[in-house]
Amino acid sequence: MILEKVEPISTASIQEKGIESVVDWFDRYKDYFYTLGWFYVQNQQQMEELFYRCIVKVHKEWPRYKGGVSFRIWVTTIFIETARELSLDGGLQVHEDTRQDLFEAIDSLNSDEKEALVLTYAVGFTLEEAARILGISADKIKGLLFSGIKSVRNKLYGTDLHGCVEYHRHYIDYLEKSMDRPVKIEFEMHLYNCPECQADLGSFQEVAMARLNQVEEVDLIVPSQLMENVKKRLAEKKEHRKKKTKKRTKWALIFSGAFVFLLALGFMTGALPKAYYAWTEDDEQLRSFLQEGLGERLSLEAESEGVLLKIKGVVADDFQTLVFYEIHSLEEDKQYFMGFDDGVSVENESDIMKTQSYPLYSFPDAEAEMNKNAKNVFYGKVSLRPLEEDDGLIKLRITRIQELTNDPGYRFAFMPGEYKTGNWSFEFPAKKQPSQEYTIHQQKEIEGVPVRMDKLVIAPTTTILQYAINTEKMEKRIDGVNFRTLEVNKKEMKADLYGSQFMDAQHENEWMAYQTYFDPLFGEKPKEVKAQLESVYLSVVKPETIDLGGNQKFPHTIEYAGSSITIDKVEDGPMTNVVISDKDLENREYESLQFDFQDGSAAYPSISYVDTKGVLIDKNGVEYDPHSGPVDYERLEKPRYFVTEHKLGIEGLEKKDMKLKISGYNALKYVEEVWDLAPVKVSEEKE
Repeated sequence: MILEKVEPISTASIQEKGIESVVDWFDRYKDYFYTLGWFYVQNQQQMEELFYRCIVKVHKEWPRYKGGVSFRIWVTTIFIETARELSLDGGLQVHEDTRQDLFEAIDSLNSDEKEALVLTYAVGFTLEEAARILGISADKIKGLLFSGIKSVRNKLYGTDLHGCVEYHRHYIDYLEKSMDRPVKIEFEMHLYNCPECQADLGSFQEVAMARLNQVEEVDLIVPSQLMENVKKRLAEKKEHRKKKTKKRTKWALIFSGAFVFLLALGFMTGALPKAYYAWTEDDEQLRSFLQEGLGERLSLEAESEGVLLKIKGVVADDFQTLVFYEIHSLEEDKQYFMGFDDGVSVENESDIMKTQSYPLYSFPDAEAEMNKNAKNVFYGKVSLRPLEEDDGLIKLRITRIQELTNDPGYRFAFMPGEYKTGNWSFEFPAKKQPSQEYTIHQQKEIEGVPVRMDKLVIAPTTTILQYAINTEKMEKRIDGVNFRTLEVNKKEMKADLYGSQFMDAQHENEWMAYQTYFDPLFGEKPKEVKAQLESVYLSVVKPETIDLGGNQKFPHTIEYAGSSITIDKVEDGPMTNVVISDKDLENREYESLQFDFQDGSAAYPSISYVDTKGVLIDKNGVEYDPHSGPVDYERLEKPRYFVTEHKLGIEGLEKKDMKLKISGYNALKYVEEVWDLAPVKVSEEKE
């Protein structure tokens, strides 16, 4: 009765033959399940019912099987659960006289003892596997095995145990060969000197290893009509469904023609895509594009290393090529996502894409409702470089995907270092969608620095605000502007947290061009446009030289820009080691310093290494240490990161002439401003 190897039902077989593939599988292993079934049911009618119900349930539960346990354990668990529903209290009706006593002895046990004995010594599962099927601990199943074997032994031989009680607990471990060596040696020494324990253990072994393992020798021949009757019942059920379907179809045909006409009319007039894709597309992100008539819907699949990867759709424009995917972990309750250049590549990229551009990063949206429905399924999108021409055939290859953490404390849910490797390849066409550009005649000012708003670009996958920052004032310059939102016709779009990019220096040397990306804006012709600022990153020139040579004593403290800066230590040797700390944060004007060291020589010394420490502080003054663990930056309100310590190794510096030269500092300032912009349309489509 023990099965050494069980071949699982293949996915291809299920897809091709449906429940018939499950019937074929049970027919192949019917001897195993037939013998197991006799431990629960009393007659052939119940046995047929047991097989029928179990086949239907395995077919129904098949999509939920993820491979976390062996297929044999999974099906056996379903079989036992079904058998429990059909079991009776009157004892087993087995008529083979050669084994009647054994079945009666087993039937006299309580249900827990019986199942523990059957699963381990009759069916052949390990203690751990049997414990998993029954949902109990390994220690609990050892206790059930001991009491069960003891009861069967008493029923068969009419005698009780006479060995030493303190050694009873070792019987099962000894039979299972799972004893630690020191305990085993002690037990065997006791057995050598104790005839009673020898007799007990011998009878235990005879019951467990001989009588129970010989269950398959009972002449339980599977009746030929068993599987035929089960197949007949399934066929009758299928025919009954067909008749019900025909009745529905008759009425459906009456209005189907009119429905198809209305559906076609709706798509021609643009009235139905939103409703249609709301019904048929479960990917929330892709759905919004399809409802606007943008991109291509795809249905591509590839499976590797227990992971099924689906490509759902693609949307391309002048700025990126967005690919929407769905990842199923078939063997584990894990969610995976993928990122460009991290195991994701386009094999023909140099032939069809703009290689000088770099795609936007698409963060996995772990908070989306569609990603909360199943523990092993994840919907996401990955940004590729834009197409060079209007269309192209993309040859996408994925060799590595990354696991998401299940910790709800982190919004973006990264689990660094947890990767799954495999080989998933796809080919699909993509067509570039047009963008619209609008000029903006506006010039603003932040912290006394002019900022010129140049252009608004509305593309299918993103909305872009292009601007330039004046660099004439050297004493203070803006290194970056962070926008919070862009509002177009009272529709608000969030800025891409990591979507601001430096473009280039314009022809006028005093201007530097940038662009910020926002959420896509579908079908809107901008009339009212407002940009809400969030913060600016400043670089301020404020020089100061501190003489650290001669007989200067350390630690040495100076006051600078609202903070006390301390040079903690200077050590002699081939390399000068310096520690600078500025932990006075209350009135500090800056996040980090711009500095260098100098001695009496003409050449600047070389800084061999720099090690910094800092602290993250939110609007309310709460401190977070990023060095002690990950911090969910997105959840903090107006955070600022202050560098509090620098450790430097400096070569070529004479201590006696050493000077610390501070040229200035960098500061992050939050700006509560909303700018009204006046876009003027340039063209309907980019040339």
